[in-house]
Amino acid sequence: MLYSALGYNGAISAPHRAAALAGQEILAAGGSAIEAMVAAASTIAVTYPHMNGIGGDGFWLIHRPGEAPVGIFAGGHAAALATPEWYAERGHINAIPARGGQAALTVPGTIGGWEAALALVAPERRLPLSQLLGRAIDYARDGIAVTGNQSRTTAEKLDGLKDVPGFAETFLIDGDVPAPGARLVQPALARTLTHLAENGLRSFYDGPLAKLHGTFLEAQGSPLRAGDFAAYRAQEVAPLEVTTSQGRLFNMTPPTQGIASLMILGVFDRLGVTEGEGFDHIHGLIEATKQAFLLRNAELGDPATMREPAQDWLADDRLDAMAARIDRGTALEWPYEPKQGDTIWMGAADRDGTVVSFIQSVFWEFGSGLTCPDTGVFFQNRGAGFSLQPGPNQLAPGKRPFHTLNPALAHLPDGRVMAYGTMGGEGQPQTQSAVFTRYAQFGMDLQAAVTAPRWLLGKTWGDNTTSLKLEARVDPDLVAALRTAGHQVEMIDAFSDLAGHAGAVLRHPNGLFEAATDPRADGAALSF
Repeated sequence: MLYSALGYNGAISAPHRAAALAGQEILAAGGSAIEAMVAAASTIAVTYPHMNGIGGDGFWLIHRPGEAPVGIFAGGHAAALATPEWYAERGHINAIPARGGQAALTVPGTIGGWEAALALVAPERRLPLSQLLGRAIDYARDGIAVTGNQSRTTAEKLDGLKDVPGFAETFLIDGDVPAPGARLVQPALARTLTHLAENGLRSFYDGPLAKLHGTFLEAQGSPLRAGDFAAYRAQEVAPLEVTTSQGRLFNMTPPTQGIASLMILGVFDRLGVTEGEGFDHIHGLIEATKQAFLLRNAELGDPATMREPAQDWLADDRLDAMAARIDRGTALEWPYEPKQGDTIWMGAADRDGTVVSFIQSVFWEFGSGLTCPDTGVFFQNRGAGFSLQPGPNQLAPGKRPFHTLNPALAHLPDGRVMAYGTMGGEGQPQTQSAVFTRYAQFGMDLQAAVTAPRWLLGKTWGDNTTSLKLEARVDPDLVAALRTAGHQVEMIDAFSDLAGHAGAVLRHPNGLFEAATDPRADGAALSF
């Protein structure tokens, strides 16, 4: 039997142990969950670079007792030069390149999100940046032990990355893929993080760092300039929300796919499923996913260009109609074009009752691959998700691209507060629905809900099939029933990265904390 980590002093979950330990140190020192998350976020940017970095974006949902949840949208906008015409002049009519300088076209937003989140902590209680970033600086300067996950991913993606400027000298060792356990040192990144600790997080966007990055990016064919960095600010937003029989559920605003995660759970709630892990549960969530993705794919984009507010999609009559279109015994035929993405999710909770759900990403593994040798920062390729054709996600200067990222938070009816999420691109809403329903609706232990076999509807990395992928641990009778219902089933590894790296933290009304982490990753769930 699996059990989540329990304690009364705080909790944190992260997909790399070093990040979880860095966050726990801050909690144990009396820091807030927000500060613990900044420590964990900076550390994991160093220790799990194939999944995230400070050259990417980040999103926060923050619960504080007695207050409405707060969202921080730290997704970067497109460069002022970034237009379909700019790309057409460079020979790109149908799609934006996924790697290299032209793939790096949106401002990295995550550090601005750290800054905005820390502004919510009372100044007299705030720990110094040198303490929050200390572990990250140490790991960058002294070296990390490369995980098997990083080594494997680097090898798998090497053909598309090895010739991108700065990548090989930063993430290869003597020109070779680092083996698991190899020491990887990032001295330039250590200097950058030290600069941020000494000069403030805003110094990433103003001053010498921004000028250096602007010059480097221009030289490598990116449309980003120092002025784009100076114009960037993270935004505080009111999260989207939906009420179901399991409580009030919150997620991030467009252009993230948080709306899809909420629609899936809102639709599934209407199906009246009473037992977990059987055909009705899994088939119901898969079909709810299809209904949510149909609307998401057609209409989701930058809020400024959407035809209606995303919150309207969560109205009772809209969710009722989606649920009514689900055939309880037959799969909807499903060809669609999903998005790629690599990400980390982390959660934290403190003794004062603050609970944080956080996600940080560079989009594809190692993002654009473009790495500044003077700073150690590699830049995301999130802008490759823009369309060059007319529609809600068409590229335009200052516009924000569609984001697979979406941290989740829930207020359960008995007063429990749950933060949960995952990496996995298209799989994020699907894994969230599995973890949440298993725990909140069907009473599974939190850790068991994360560990249990999962599925992915749609295309995987480097795979053009749109089948339903099931981990090999799924009950054979359930596999057979899903096939009989018309699902195009494909089996994947028993503990597959394709099913995401999930986690959760939870605070009970009596002050008890729970934390869970994913055995598919290299993380830890700590409650103490």
